[in-house]
Amino acid sequence: MEARLSASGNPIAERTLKHLTSINATIANSPLPTATQELVKIRASQINGCGFCVDMHTKDAAASGESPVRINLVAGWREATVYTDAERVALELAEQGTRLADSAGVSDDLWAAATTHYDEAQLSSLVSLIAVINAFNRINVITQQPAGDYQPGQFG
Repeated sequence: MEARLSASGNPIAERTLKHLTSINATIANSPLPTATQELVKIRASQINGCGFCVDMHTKDAAASGESPVRINLVAGWREATVYTDAERVALELAEQGTRLADSAGVSDDLWAAATTHYDEAQLSSLVSLIAVINAFNRINVITQQPAGDYQPGQFG
């Protein structure tokens, strides 16, 4: 598979990805736990069918010490016993925030649950993370970025 579009040498694509990467770096350095960040990125990427991002974030999660069991069960997180209540809320928020067209958006009940597990800075990070991973997913799916060759940390 060959990508439809390359960011290399394309000023618009390069600037866009630079800004998205900057947002991602801000979130990475936020008080939202790294494990939660990776789980959310994996789940949104699975929903969006972004093989490139699933490849990247499962490998990054493993490189940061996440267990294979937790990584492999993300798609079936509701039935899995390996996630905390806070992580479950984050995964549900990722699903509702990714599937906006399938419902009336994020439910008030879910938002109330999220506020019991995360403070305002963490919630801001979580909402921003869901938005930015969805943007990355859409760019990669539309341009058919191939998956499988990512090496943890390759993008800095």
